[in-house]
Amino acid sequence: MSIMGNERRLFLQGEAETEHLGRELARTVAESGRGLVIYLDGELGMGKTTISRGVMRGLGHEGAVKSPTYTLVEPYENLNPPTYHFDLYRLGDAEELEYMGIRDYFSGENLCLIEWPERGKGILPEPDLEIHLETRGEGRSVVIRARSELGAQLLNELELIGPAH
Repeated sequence: MSIMGNERRLFLQGEAETEHLGRELARTVAESGRGLVIYLDGELGMGKTTISRGVMRGLGHEGAVKSPTYTLVEPYENLNPPTYHFDLYRLGDAEELEYMGIRDYFSGENLCLIEWPERGKGILPEPDLEIHLETRGEGRSVVIRARSELGAQLLNELELIGPAH
């Protein structure tokens, strides 16, 4: 199976469909029994945190899910797999990630969702899945790309809402 070029494109009408994508990601990750690194890419307000909320809720979290813009990482260690939600928007320099011990989060058992991953370039590991969101009419155009064998396997198991319009 070729990893490069292994992608899915879809169109999400609103917040409910965006959160559903997160729940579907949670289902496939939970079924795999393995951790994963997911990059969430897109401008402000594109739905990165909404997808993350769907993942957390899909894994059983019932409380609020907010973007950790100021803390950089929000742990959800009680979930299975243990999940860490990163928002690197306010990161000044990728080297700051080394000081917070970021490499410790990327064990093969944890799920790591990373918003604004380009700000951690050179420090972050390569993703298993990369999700790019952009505005398209009244909704969002989404491209999900596999960047590893595990990512390709999970991408093939996703039950997506519908094709891109």
